[in-house]
Amino acid sequence: MFRLSRALPLLASLILLSACNTSAIYQDNSYNPPVYWGQHLVKRGETLYSIAWRYGRDYRELGNANGIAPPYHIREGQVLRLDRRGTVTSSPQTGSVASRSGTAGSSATRPATTRPTPPPPVTRPPQTNSSRGNQTQVVSNIEWRWPHSGTVIAGFSTAGKVNKGLDIAGNTGDQIRAAASGNVVYAGSGLLGYGNLIIVNHNEHYLSAYAHNRNILVQEGQNVQAGQVIAELGSSGADRPKLHFEIRKDGNPVDPARYLPPR
Repeated sequence: MFRLSRALPLLASLILLSACNTSAIYQDNSYNPPVYWGQHLVKRGETLYSIAWRYGRDYRELGNANGIAPPYHIREGQVLRLDRRGTVTSSPQTGSVASRSGTAGSSATRPATTRPTPPPPVTRPPQTNSSRGNQTQVVSNIEWRWPHSGTVIAGFSTAGKVNKGLDIAGNTGDQIRAAASGNVVYAGSGLLGYGNLIIVNHNEHYLSAYAHNRNILVQEGQNVQAGQVIAELGSSGADRPKLHFEIRKDGNPVDPARYLPPR
């Protein structure tokens, strides 16, 4: 009995590790949180936004659960509780944001999780604007535009082959543009399956993400404007050059096609 009880956590850890060895985390239904159990040890290069993205959580809710107030500074060595009752502990290291490099990870074993119910459809009638030659659409008081003009090769899906965003074809080096104005809250390669990733915060409810870039052209903390070039298209973390683009509302993936202007 003693040996069995000690072996179970190891077995669960191995299962979690094998689930992480996919080249498309955003298309892996079993990998998608939200996770409300265990802990996360903050690694170099991580931000509260990237950790919340990793576990399918809203960054405000995760910050509140750990007693972290805006501007949501964290430091390498902090231990974040992933349940809603969590409090924060830390190592003696200091710093507002963990320094660059490293990958996301969790020190907890993983029980079975279920995919969250998608948020309700956008009810506000969209407003379109193409006066500047680049068509935009206003949804939820945000002016959205396409981040790349390539062909959509995989759409958003919550059933069958899950995809938490859009995959857009392109050529290596193509310009990737911010889909809306906002602040860069993550720029790095610490989220397995996303390659070189940028996350932009647009307001208290909406984030967007741009994955598989060849080069990242912006820095964390930088304000960007809609249409601004923020990266070069690439194949980092992917089997072909493409942009994987996501929009999340309150931590939940939503269909970008409902926000982007019709082509």
